[in-house]
Amino acid sequence: MLSTESRSTTVAISAGTGADRRIRTPRCGQSRVRVTVRSSIARLAVMVAMAIVASVVVAPATRAEESILPAGSVVPDLDPFYRAPADIGSYRDGQLVASREFAARMPVAVRAWQLSYRTNDSHGNPILAVTTVMVPTAPWTGPGPRPAVSEQIPEDATGSRCAPSYGFATGTAQTGNQIAKMLGYGWAVAVPDFEGPESAFLAGPLSGHAVLDGVRAVGQFAPAGLGADTPWAMDGYSGGAAATGWAAELQPTYAPELRFVGAAMGGVPANLSAVMRNVDGGPFSGFLVGALVAGPREFPELRLDSMLNERGRADAAAAEDLCVLELLFRFPFWRLADATVGDQFREDSMLSQVLRYNSLGTVAPTIPIYSYHIDTDEVVPVAQADDLVAAWRKGGTAIITARIPSGSHLLVGQSEAAAHQFLRERFTVGGPVVDVDLNRAVPLPR
Repeated sequence: MLSTESRSTTVAISAGTGADRRIRTPRCGQSRVRVTVRSSIARLAVMVAMAIVASVVVAPATRAEESILPAGSVVPDLDPFYRAPADIGSYRDGQLVASREFAARMPVAVRAWQLSYRTNDSHGNPILAVTTVMVPTAPWTGPGPRPAVSEQIPEDATGSRCAPSYGFATGTAQTGNQIAKMLGYGWAVAVPDFEGPESAFLAGPLSGHAVLDGVRAVGQFAPAGLGADTPWAMDGYSGGAAATGWAAELQPTYAPELRFVGAAMGGVPANLSAVMRNVDGGPFSGFLVGALVAGPREFPELRLDSMLNERGRADAAAAEDLCVLELLFRFPFWRLADATVGDQFREDSMLSQVLRYNSLGTVAPTIPIYSYHIDTDEVVPVAQADDLVAAWRKGGTAIITARIPSGSHLLVGQSEAAAHQFLRERFTVGGPVVDVDLNRAVPLPR
């Protein structure tokens, strides 16, 4: 049942038996001809992804780039800045731990900082997170205080070197136009590493906590000039939309003092079981491999190793430290049936429980939402996004929806302008939002 009360940030899952394990991926046993055809199709899909995903993902730095990094910009696993202090549990949620300024390579003149702060994992345990905040150097000339956006980049990765903060610090973050446009409007932008220190891809409560506590941390950081009167909005696409949705669901009780004027989210993977079924065996199955590898890091109750065959265990090991494009390149047409023993995986009640727990739709946000999705989305089915809209509306959330008739999950450029316009109107006009469905009707709850 959907309610406007907070869902618990702990989950009662009894531990399974056996040792913790990580997953690995399958060696394809098809003929050379079939492999060649599939490889060509996969390569084409990923080439398209590379050209377009660059607008929303962080590319890994090469070894050559790492060798010339400025002081302090080593990979997060080796950087003390990313290490939690021993007394992290004594810090308040969102309390600043450390900060450092760096030169961000943006087309707009900005001051940029990395901020580390205390947040909580999906079980309420204290952890350290990092956010990147960028503020235009030009004075804000609009009405009221300078607006700010928490932009959730779809990290979709299993390695900390893929974190947005590392990409911005090294100049390898490929953010395309959306962040530059926001900075060009005069808005400040914060980009949290919402997967946390263990790169827990699609860990819902953790991502929501990290987003909200990141906003809290920015508000405490005087040099950014963003205080208690700053109007905030949230924005995210794909994996970033999931984090945005989680922050919106948790905000009324986890961070009720924060002032959000609205949130824009596109291509949201709200129902993880539906998304998993959709990408299994297809050209974007690397997303599935990444989620399976990262899952046990946040939910050690998942005993996946016993469900995997030799091929599955090998592939899981190979996917332990990969960024999104590497996952897509390495594991196209990856099938659970080829990597698991019998039907154990699909029949595992613990896995089903964890997938449900990390899916959206249980709590109705209290802030206005702009939801956009492509009808022909080949990665994240539009039907499960429509289900989320219906559930949230039933709980009282005001939502504007836009359903684009055709296109690809990776072709987000056509939708960014409308999302930005929604945020612009929320910052400048405010007031209530009336439910409206653009382009195609989404069934309203009865």
